Amino acid sequence: MSQSFDYSVVDGVLAELGTGESAVISILQHIQEHYRYLPREIFPYLSKKLGVSQARIYSVATFYENFALEPKGKFVIKVCDGTACHVRKSVPILERLRKELGLTEKKRTTDDLGFTVETVSCLGACGLAPVLTVNDKVYPGMTPDKAAALIEELKGEL
Repeated sequence: MSQSFDYSVVDGVLAELGTGESAVISILQHIQEHYRYLPREIFPYLSKKLGVSQARIYSVATFYENFALEPKGKFVIKVCDGTACHVRKSVPILERLRKELGLTEKKRTTDDLGFTVETVSCLGACGLAPVLTVNDKVYPGMTPDKAAALIEELKGEL
């Protein structure tokens, strides 16, 4: 275990939710809510605290798409590429976001941890396509220019 990692957040979550194996998903959700991802240091620590193998906890974390094992930015931008958004030109929006932020398909988070850009299959707002979300706030009827303006606005909040 890392000596520099502060386990007080994890201990607080365990105090609130308990240490039963049935609480693993909730525990991981709360930890991720705090850090915006699941730090690797938590797996051996949780294993000891919960009496559950690291492999079991890790398998839960990797099974569910909403868990992240890599740090995410303060602003997580999800660009919908479902059918409705795709036919209404979501790809140029994604390309513009990546260009504005210096990101690629493989590099999804800025070095300063300000932004993460991801694609998703559907955001459930097909009538508003093309759509993106920033930290789960929906932005409908996007265009590449609107996306660039949104990035500039969000940079002011970093």
